[in-house]
Amino acid sequence: MGKFFGTNGVRGIFDDELTLDFLHEFTLAIGTYFSKGPILIGYDGRYSSPLICKLISSTFNSIGFDCDVAGLVPTPCLEYCVKKLNYSGGIMITASHNPPQYNGIKPAASDGVEVSREDENIIEEIYENKSWLSTTQAYGVTNNRDVKLTYINGVISNINSDLIKSKKFKVVLDLGNGAQAVCAPQLCEMLDCEIFLVNEKIDGSFPGRGSEPTPQNLSALSEMVMKHNADLGIAFDGDGDRSIFCDDSGKILTGDKSALLLTKFLLKNNPNSTVVTCLNSDSNIESIASEFNSHVIRTKVGSVEVSRKMVPENALVGFEENGGFMYGKHNQVRDGCMTLALMLELLASEKVKLTNLISNLPKSFTTKDKVSCSSENVSKLLDSLKNEFPNADTTDGIKISLDSKNWVMIRPSGTEPIVRIYAESENQEKLDLLMSEFTQKVQSIISR
Repeated sequence: MGKFFGTNGVRGIFDDELTLDFLHEFTLAIGTYFSKGPILIGYDGRYSSPLICKLISSTFNSIGFDCDVAGLVPTPCLEYCVKKLNYSGGIMITASHNPPQYNGIKPAASDGVEVSREDENIIEEIYENKSWLSTTQAYGVTNNRDVKLTYINGVISNINSDLIKSKKFKVVLDLGNGAQAVCAPQLCEMLDCEIFLVNEKIDGSFPGRGSEPTPQNLSALSEMVMKHNADLGIAFDGDGDRSIFCDDSGKILTGDKSALLLTKFLLKNNPNSTVVTCLNSDSNIESIASEFNSHVIRTKVGSVEVSRKMVPENALVGFEENGGFMYGKHNQVRDGCMTLALMLELLASEKVKLTNLISNLPKSFTTKDKVSCSSENVSKLLDSLKNEFPNADTTDGIKISLDSKNWVMIRPSGTEPIVRIYAESENQEKLDLLMSEFTQKVQSIISR
């Protein structure tokens, strides 16, 4: 992680770490990195987002860049339209799944993908040296531009929409009071789905179930799926790039499960492909890829790591265990709407219920948890674990493998003062024991 960039963009509590002065100067640094306009700007439903948008657009204008404001859109909409509509770069104003008091900025390069770690370092260096472009007399202008339909049509162009329309699917959308409320329902309507909405009102305080979809807070989605005998349900995070599915029986799926299912479907039609995923994803992806003469590349945790590896590898698929799924033929970024469309196409093609498709996947048992941990205690924790497990993988945090099917990974969050604990095991009993053992171990080390 850089000094300001975390796992995914720059985030902080608005008007505390994320002050207007900081945002102004950091935008100057990003503008210097972009070197020219025009720039596309979008934002999520957080209360501070419109104000930040005005500051960022006027800052770009001050150094001669024109800006178009897409307004309230999901992050993948902003990213796709930067590429499709030939912008020099884009800025998404969002703190994704963080609590309501947070906000953040996420720069997208001209190819519609988040800037690389190397380019994040360049931006930070420009900021710290104050070596940004000077104010110009040829000021830029800011206009509004509605790009939502460009994005939705882009999604539809990558699927068999006629086949999906013929099925008249019933879909429950848990919009999480977030940004996909302006795109996902329209996508489903254009695919002739009957839709039922949960937490559909955009609200920056995320009153429904919080901004991050987790198995623990999606009971309303599950109940709605069963009540309406729906074919599937889906829940989005605050900025609409991640998605967690609910099958037709009301069971909430892990991000790994849905990713394995979608990857198998896509590789079946595109053998000899590349899949990129993180170190903490389900180990079954390697065996699925091998069925279709495809290979898997593992990266550090973070969508930036996966996306930026997908680009040079021309990867078909990328995914994270948290519900972030990337389809290379559309854009190499997490995309909630694209993921939903692919799942609908899978169901239409396979002609069986989602429950049955899940039951045919290789058995795997995964889980994750988090423990509060200040930045001061992170080094102590990791050093202690490295001493105890000298053969562990320390590429990103620490991954302790007992064998290929039993492992624990512990890494500090790049966006919150916590450490995350991930685990996989060959059965539920072993998984529970593994998580209990290492959660206690982490807490014990931190409290010393």
